[in-house]
Amino acid sequence: MKKICFVGGGNMASAMLAGLHKKHPTLDCHIIEPLARAREKLASLGVTVYAAATQPAVAGADVVVLAVKPQVLRQVCGELLPCLTDELIVSIAAGIKIASLSRWLNGHQRIVRTMPNTPALVGQGVTGLFAPDALSASDVKTATELMQSTGIVVPVASEAMIDAVTAVSGSGPAYVFHWIESMLAAAQDVGFSASDARSLVFGTLKGATTLAEASDEPVSVLRERVTSKGGTTAAALAVLQQRRVSEAILEAVRAARDRGAVLGDLLDRD
Repeated sequence: MKKICFVGGGNMASAMLAGLHKKHPTLDCHIIEPLARAREKLASLGVTVYAAATQPAVAGADVVVLAVKPQVLRQVCGELLPCLTDELIVSIAAGIKIASLSRWLNGHQRIVRTMPNTPALVGQGVTGLFAPDALSASDVKTATELMQSTGIVVPVASEAMIDAVTAVSGSGPAYVFHWIESMLAAAQDVGFSASDARSLVFGTLKGATTLAEASDEPVSVLRERVTSKGGTTAAALAVLQQRRVSEAILEAVRAARDRGAVLGDLLDRD
């Protein structure tokens, strides 16, 4: 890649820019961002900023990244259309189908749909990526390398699976943060200071995740090794089982997946 154009300069675009600058320091980056305060911040990163879609922002770009809220994407596509030729389009907007984007962009075909998540802000993101079969291997490689600038990429075989990605890893950080909030409160409830609670909870989460990722054994085996019959862990897990926590997580992920599909349909209405 030699030139990239971001449409929208929010947190995700900024995270991608930071990652791209590390891996491709000579990359020519352009951003279309209507908010003046955001443009000032982005300009300090050494990128070229524009208040609206213009030919100079897009011309010659290897990739145009749609990084705006789904609710305004149709309008943005209309504003962008006069500037496009046949650039590769990568969308990070939740719920918006490729067919909708293609229609809003007057039949444009070189479109990849992705779903990153907020840990991209610290280079630990997870992105689901769907590329239509008709797309060239070169375009798929470019889109994949782009999203790898903020973490790992998991390709999916169907566009419908992007809604599942949204439910698992896109919304997933919120589930983890909710768990952290609860554990911090519980640690303080049993007598720890806020500082010590953070050390205990964050250290435990990081250590357990690292161990699970490094182990060749199923997570269930690792759980069983911590759980002695009649012991403290068994008592705690019994409460989680009684409260049907596993079932609740499954229902939550399914609800997020289904809502993603519904939102896409709502935003696609004429």
